[in-house]
Amino acid sequence: MAACPEPEETPSPAPASPALAPEGRRRSHKELVTELVFRPLGGLLVSALLPLGIPPVAVVAANGLVGLAAATAIARGDLIAGALLLQAKTLLDNTDGQLARAAGRPSALGRYLDTEVDLLVNAALFAALGYETGSYVLAVVGLLALTFVLSADFNADVLYRRARGEQVVTQPSAEDEGALARALAAVYGVVYAPQDRLFQGLSRRRLERVGPADPHASVVLAYNDRATVAVLANLGLSTQLAVLGVCLAAGQPRVYLWLTLVALACLPLLQLRRETLARRALDGAA
Repeated sequence: MAACPEPEETPSPAPASPALAPEGRRRSHKELVTELVFRPLGGLLVSALLPLGIPPVAVVAANGLVGLAAATAIARGDLIAGALLLQAKTLLDNTDGQLARAAGRPSALGRYLDTEVDLLVNAALFAALGYETGSYVLAVVGLLALTFVLSADFNADVLYRRARGEQVVTQPSAEDEGALARALAAVYGVVYAPQDRLFQGLSRRRLERVGPADPHASVVLAYNDRATVAVLANLGLSTQLAVLGVCLAAGQPRVYLWLTLVALACLPLLQLRRETLARRALDGAA
């Protein structure tokens, strides 16, 4: 989810930063559980909140509090309550951006806070899962796996859009929004910028292994293919928390920890597919 320029496959004037697009969270591909469930419900909630003048940042804060309540419920062994609270957290997470746009109040503070609240809640959830299951090492590995998958999802989407000529400006300035916004921006740069550079740099190097350092446009388009980005989009956070909710409701929290590793194992397979498509495009362009 970057303060320093990172390597790219195509020229772009802006660095990449997860979840901080100027349009909110507009993506090139849809996460089905979000589009079918949480975004429509979020729209209904926006209709109720908008006349009340509730600031979007307050919804972000509520999102974080509900997520922490879910982690607390899991740690106490109340898995059904944890599952329900997680879905409420996802609903709020899909409401704040819609509310900000509807009210004409998007802000760097809200965007940075939203991203970092998700990170805090994820850490709390995996700590609770480790406590509940007694599998602390698996919980730590699961958290790292989830973080890796979410970063891969975001960066693949950014590169897909850039390969098609879209200028993705993703990190808003926090200079005019006070000390808190600047502090959150600084934390963001420390935590997420290295992930962006890692994923985009790795992607560039893998593409260079396929062919020339300045590949034909058709090769870049094939490498940044639609299907890969669509698959990664459906490994996003809303889907992850929905799956975790199902596992909790079934009384099997440990199963979710293993599923994060399954999601992580998809990444090298998708990368091999991308490289195969790029080689085929390179042969066709020769």
